[in-house]
Amino acid sequence: MKKMLGLMAFLFSALVWAQDQVALKIEITNRIGDVVYIKNNMGKDVQQVNVNDKGFFEARFGVAEGMYFLFDGAEYARLFLKNGFDLTAQLDAKAFDATLKFSGKGAPENNFLADKTRQDATMEAEFMKLETDEAVNQFCEQQKNAVYQKLEVGTFDPKFVSNVKLMAVQELMQMKTYFKESKAKSKMNGTKAPNFEYVDVTGKKVKLEDFKGQYVYIDIWATWCGPCRAEIPALKQTEAKYHGKKIAFVSISVDVDKDFEKWKKFVAEKQLGGTQLFADKNWESDFMKHFGVTSIPRFLLIDPQGNVVNADANRPSDPKLTAIFDKLPL
Repeated sequence: MKKMLGLMAFLFSALVWAQDQVALKIEITNRIGDVVYIKNNMGKDVQQVNVNDKGFFEARFGVAEGMYFLFDGAEYARLFLKNGFDLTAQLDAKAFDATLKFSGKGAPENNFLADKTRQDATMEAEFMKLETDEAVNQFCEQQKNAVYQKLEVGTFDPKFVSNVKLMAVQELMQMKTYFKESKAKSKMNGTKAPNFEYVDVTGKKVKLEDFKGQYVYIDIWATWCGPCRAEIPALKQTEAKYHGKKIAFVSISVDVDKDFEKWKKFVAEKQLGGTQLFADKNWESDFMKHFGVTSIPRFLLIDPQGNVVNADANRPSDPKLTAIFDKLPL
């Protein structure tokens, strides 16, 4: 009887323990590394998961119910996690968004997010064709209603539903803001770019006018910015492709002053190329204020005479960027 009671107590405690944690298994074809990261909305690591001897990433850990990110070292996917979930993710790193799918407890919520990411790519392409504020407002209202309807016909966790509704509203507000900012940015194209004078990793002062006679592709970023770091591999590849051409690659960090040494260490550890600069007064730098930099990463393209070609240039990960560079007289 004692053995039976002891076994029952053990099984009960094991059940409680399982309910207080997320069980997560990630199967990645063509993985780029041996570690994946679960991050919160602030970009901080919640859990690092190492690959096991079977080639899978598996972990159990406790979470506060809500939204997270899965980061494989190059790309991100949104996750909804809750203690008690027993979730398996499968993907091919060479086609991250297109192949991501989930099974197990918690799959409906996370497949919803994966599907939304895929649909967002098409939706954003349609959005970029809009030309008036009225058209933008109508489009955003339609998109919000479509998300709400899909949530209503599914059987999803109530907190997930409220989180996604809030996320959808915030994303559409950001799109409206982006539309207004894009119109303002386009007015800068063809105008003279203001000069800057920032220090590099050695403390040497570098000015924009030092690059006169070359095109200048500027990356505005920060060490804490996940999407910025995700662009680094593509930026390195782009730099290598156009090495020796009449184009300079300049990265300007808007990290706060107290993180100057952290920035220098990051540049060294990641072996960042091009010209690495640290903005004075970070976001409040005159150069940043002139271009209305309120979010990063942000990319600029300046011509050899110091005129703005594009105040909102394509990201390195966008195949269109190299097509644009290939047309320049480099």
